Amino acid sequence: MLYGEKTRLRPPEMTDLDNIMAWINDREVTRNLAIGFWPLSRKAEEAWLAKTVEGSDPRNRVLVIEDLQGTYLGSIGLHDIDMRSGVAEVGIVIGRKDYWGKGYGTDALRTLLRFAFANLRLRKVYLKVFGSNARAQKSYAKLGFKVAGRLKEHELKEGEYEDVIYMELFKDELK
Repeated sequence: MLYGEKTRLRPPEMTDLDNIMAWINDREVTRNLAIGFWPLSRKAEEAWLAKTVEGSDPRNRVLVIEDLQGTYLGSIGLHDIDMRSGVAEVGIVIGRKDYWGKGYGTDALRTLLRFAFANLRLRKVYLKVFGSNARAQKSYAKLGFKVAGRLKEHELKEGEYEDVIYMELFKDELK
């Protein structure tokens, strides 16, 4: 388990399925995620979770975010981990809306980044964020992420074309 100041990160378990189902089809939660807009069935999410719990893909690792009292908040992960180049993409979701804007996501991301840079010896982590997601951009900037590029009107989201911003953070830039 990895501990931050407000959160702890742990491996996912099949018992997390009910917590995931509580938010996975909530458009307010998922509109900024890469999972798309099609509703997901319990069976489909259970299959994804089983594969994730198994941990058979070393290039994609997901952890559950909890507060320090053990309340399930969401998930965070490193994707497309390239150990040769020392880079990975990070993704995060706080599914519990009552925990939004309180620093839990920033703390969880800082905790994962410290682990990734120290233990996995990654040298850079990057992410994609929608141009309209100002709250996430602010959180990422607090940690030291910088804009690396912007794809204008790149992705269709809820009937509108949305900019996709790439942000990156090198090991020595983590705040």
